[in-house]
Amino acid sequence: MIQCIKQLKTAFGLAFLWLVCLIYFTQGFRSFVWTAVSYQLKDRLKLSPSASQFVFSVSFFPWSIKPIYGILSDCIPIKGKKRIPYLVISTVMSLVPWLILGINASTRSSIWHLMILLTLQNLGSAMADVVVDAMIAEAVRFEKASFAGDLQSLSWLSMAFGGVCGSLLGGYALTNLVIDIIFLLFSILPAIQLFSCGLVEESSMGGEVLSDFSISSDSHHLNGKANDLDEDGSLEKKSNVSARKRKKGQKKSKKTQLTGRKAQTPSPGKGKSLPLLWFQSLKYATYNLCRAFKQPMILRPMAWFFLAHVTVPNLSTVMFYYQTEFLKLEASFLGTVRVIGWLGLMLGTFTYNQYLKKMKLRRILALTHIGLAFLNLFDVILVSRINVAFGVSDKTLVLCGSALSDAVNQFKFMPFLILSGQLCPPGIEGTLFALFMSINNFGSTVGSFVGAGLASILNISSGSFGNLLLGINIQLFCTFIPVVLLFLIPKEATGIAS
Repeated sequence: MIQCIKQLKTAFGLAFLWLVCLIYFTQGFRSFVWTAVSYQLKDRLKLSPSASQFVFSVSFFPWSIKPIYGILSDCIPIKGKKRIPYLVISTVMSLVPWLILGINASTRSSIWHLMILLTLQNLGSAMADVVVDAMIAEAVRFEKASFAGDLQSLSWLSMAFGGVCGSLLGGYALTNLVIDIIFLLFSILPAIQLFSCGLVEESSMGGEVLSDFSISSDSHHLNGKANDLDEDGSLEKKSNVSARKRKKGQKKSKKTQLTGRKAQTPSPGKGKSLPLLWFQSLKYATYNLCRAFKQPMILRPMAWFFLAHVTVPNLSTVMFYYQTEFLKLEASFLGTVRVIGWLGLMLGTFTYNQYLKKMKLRRILALTHIGLAFLNLFDVILVSRINVAFGVSDKTLVLCGSALSDAVNQFKFMPFLILSGQLCPPGIEGTLFALFMSINNFGSTVGSFVGAGLASILNISSGSFGNLLLGINIQLFCTFIPVVLLFLIPKEATGIAS
């Protein structure tokens, strides 16, 4: 591992490697502060489980529109740079809300102020996630493509390490520190991230990209709409050839001093305002993205992953209320539960890579949902208090359920990553993959809204958990709905990248 890090340092530079690891570590360490947010909503603002889940659903919505950040950073450079300026902006948006919440008590006491600031913070975190992914993709494409796997593995390892540290320290901090100090302590990481952005150099693009893009865009529209993605690609190649010919012609005219003829063949980028070029760039990128996504081979699988979230109500916030209020589980123990969850996630990844990746995707996903339905029985046993009759402690049941559920959920997430990589057409992999992740995140957000609605209908509230068992049984039944929809997944697709 140390040798791998040394090789990456040589290939990409220490500053770049440090920034990537820091951003991913911060993403994992967010569990440190979001545990405090959960207690703020429950204990200070006295919100019901459904209202608390609604706040979380709204706050995490920015993760559902990630392609927008990718398109903006790709198409609208700031002072000729596409990545570092956007990373600075996103880091500031991640930093300022925690400072305000830590310093100003009134913002912590207002549900609307709190929700707006949390949404702004997630907007910054999601944008930083997209930008750093683009930076990694560019680095391995232009510098050392052979290190792509090593760099991605180091990134995920940094996030997992951050998750373990954040979960362990989060429980301890809630027991020993006031909540405003927790917010201020977490803001140290975005502050270091902001400083680190200045350590990474990014070459200025000037106006070349916009000008070249204008050429390809004009060529695309002059030739009409293509019938498939391959035709789109051929149009881009033709436009690039014509652009090179024009450049050669311009050089030749300079050598022969034919200024009159040069004036008759202006560059397509000239004469157009910068906002117009930006608009054309955004329009073309959006068109390509929508065109690719409409393909049945892409639309159908992504519809399944979206519906797999939407059709199963998310009752995680309700269970958090039940565990803290009825079972009286301490914050430090819940931090340990999250650590076990991270370890379960890594165990699930290892198990998938070792034993499941050659299996058909339909079978993997069917077994995953059957396993999730089985694990829902842990909550049924916990809420019905059957475990007490058999001498099994609540803590043991919660720990086992957390580890196993995160491991089994990874069996569904890994095929999602693999299938997304297989479906992305050449040329728009980054943006389309961000769209796939956004669909997954948006489905999770809608699932949380559905869970909040179910809790409200069943009148499950703080201190009133009489209908919680019914809600869990409904969730258990709904877990089988995605199995019925597996016809949307390609029949011959396996869990390994082709």
